[in-house]
Amino acid sequence: MTISADTQITDLTVNDHACLTFGESEELFDLTAAFVRDGLDGGLKVVWLSDATAEKAATELTRRGVAITEALASGQLVAASYEGRLLAGQVFSAGQAMTWLAAEMATAGTQGLRLAVDADWALWLAGTTLGLVTAVAVPCLMFTQGRVRPGAAFGGWLMPVVPPLVSASTGALLLPHLADAQARLALLLACYAMFGLSVLASLIVITLIWGALISHGAGPARLVPTLWLILGPLGQSVTAANLLGLVAHDALPAPYATALRMLGVLYGVPVWGFAVLWTIIAATITLRTARRHLPFSLTWWSFTFPVGTCVTATTTLAVQTGSVVLRVAAAVWYAGLVAAWLTVALRTAHGTARGTLLLPPQAKPAHTAE
Repeated sequence: MTISADTQITDLTVNDHACLTFGESEELFDLTAAFVRDGLDGGLKVVWLSDATAEKAATELTRRGVAITEALASGQLVAASYEGRLLAGQVFSAGQAMTWLAAEMATAGTQGLRLAVDADWALWLAGTTLGLVTAVAVPCLMFTQGRVRPGAAFGGWLMPVVPPLVSASTGALLLPHLADAQARLALLLACYAMFGLSVLASLIVITLIWGALISHGAGPARLVPTLWLILGPLGQSVTAANLLGLVAHDALPAPYATALRMLGVLYGVPVWGFAVLWTIIAATITLRTARRHLPFSLTWWSFTFPVGTCVTATTTLAVQTGSVVLRVAAAVWYAGLVAAWLTVALRTAHGTARGTLLLPPQAKPAHTAE
């Protein structure tokens, strides 16, 4: 906005800057107290530098009803004099001022963020370790000890190999919080390795499921909802590819970082197309089975998480491309996710309360209608 002699302080908006002069110190304290109060209420770090002592500033703020005790103790509010911060021997020092301000900015809002990041690291490492163990152990056990009949493949076979893909997506969110360049590069490469591990393994399993559907049909009605699990690796891989591409510049130079960001779209759009195809196939088989009889069981939770990955996949593609069509598709999928989640949660609560949901199929009372 244009500032003139007639501009009122109440006309200023966010990102406006103004140099104000005052004839009375009380007027200055009144206005400063209002700024400090609004900043603290907004959860911001507030720095107040003046020619008054810190004690004087605190007294004036308290007298005007601004609660500053906790803010001062936590470091959210800093009230100090110019000297030693903006001034060096009563002379303005740009270097000293920028150094001091940079140090204050570095601590702004980091207490809660540091705790959140530390907790995230602990959970991510634990989850990633367990996910890699299952991704290796379950296939090995199936190869060496399993005796699987032809056509036995179903959506549940994807569950052991998908967790590393989730770790790749969430690892992308942690990467910017690493200070060391080599650590960022190592995490990025590890996430892409987990991305490849899950995607290639999922492609093999999906092919087996496709063949089983052609040769043996959809199988028992209670397993039909697991067809929706195929959307899990599809949507999650698109999400991971885009999230990793967005942070690749933090670990790799421009040519590679740019290529990886492009990969998110070049890989994501074709896979998104197949996800749409599979959504139609799964919905058709599910509706066909429901017309006959689709008993409720815990496999109905397959309607939730996989659809959620399609929401995140479509959203990341919409952000990357700016496509309005994808934004609408994300909203449609999200509406379906909410409806599915509420339906399954209510049915689960009802079945648990009746005491029949968690019983083995053969132990359920014969008269119970599902």
